[in-house]
Amino acid sequence: MARIIKVKDKEIEIGKRTLVMGILNVTPDSFSDGGDFFDVTKAIEHAKEMVRDGADIIDIGGMSTRQGHEDVPVEEEIRRVVPIIEKLSKELDVLISVDTYRWEVAEKALEAGAHILNDVWGLQYDNGEMACVIAKYDPIVIVMHNQNSTEYDKDIILSMREFFERSFELIDKNNIPREKVFIDPGIGIGFGKDFDQNIEVLRRMDELKDIAPILLGTSRKTFIGALLNNVPPKERCEGTIATSILGIEKGVEIVRVHDVLENKKALLVADKLVRG
Repeated sequence: MARIIKVKDKEIEIGKRTLVMGILNVTPDSFSDGGDFFDVTKAIEHAKEMVRDGADIIDIGGMSTRQGHEDVPVEEEIRRVVPIIEKLSKELDVLISVDTYRWEVAEKALEAGAHILNDVWGLQYDNGEMACVIAKYDPIVIVMHNQNSTEYDKDIILSMREFFERSFELIDKNNIPREKVFIDPGIGIGFGKDFDQNIEVLRRMDELKDIAPILLGTSRKTFIGALLNNVPPKERCEGTIATSILGIEKGVEIVRVHDVLENKKALLVADKLVRG
């Protein structure tokens, strides 16, 4: 059933069509596009291009979360993302998301105009500090499943459900509206899942949709490259589209992608076929 979520001066409607979140990495070392948009001018122009191509949300990240990444100082992450958020929140008529698991960065980004907090550690990285920031600024929240190893002592979906239960305990403790929360299954080799586990989670995503609306982020991921005979990241668009379409069939509401135009076209067709 379609419904509208309001945040600050913006709103989004979920349930009617699949929303597209465009990825804007302002980093020198992201696995796919590291360095491409590290320059502020290039980053802003790329964000505007993604909006022209049909993005509903722009997700801005200032630190890579690829496998083996090196942490950057909090101050540097803030320096990378805040000026871009300030500018884009004034110039673009879409929602702006910040991709961070550090509460200090989240606070500065939300002050600067971000509408969404996208946390790859599901609010569980910093003993509840992130949840306090969310309670203060009232953004839309995306909580992603993550862990430091690929070892699971039980069924992987059951384990993920328990992880999300811990996230929602923090959400409820801080009186964060559940209707503003999305979950992300955390597809990726660096997010506590090996090749086979990523495939299994994709196949079984619909077993999570009763928790909250789902965001799917598979764009150019390593497992797609492996399925395509190890093609480099920028040649994984078609594989990404396949997972986006599967996501619609499994109940996903948002897809997070690099190649906005190509995914947008595919989703328009898939939405008509699946959603009617």
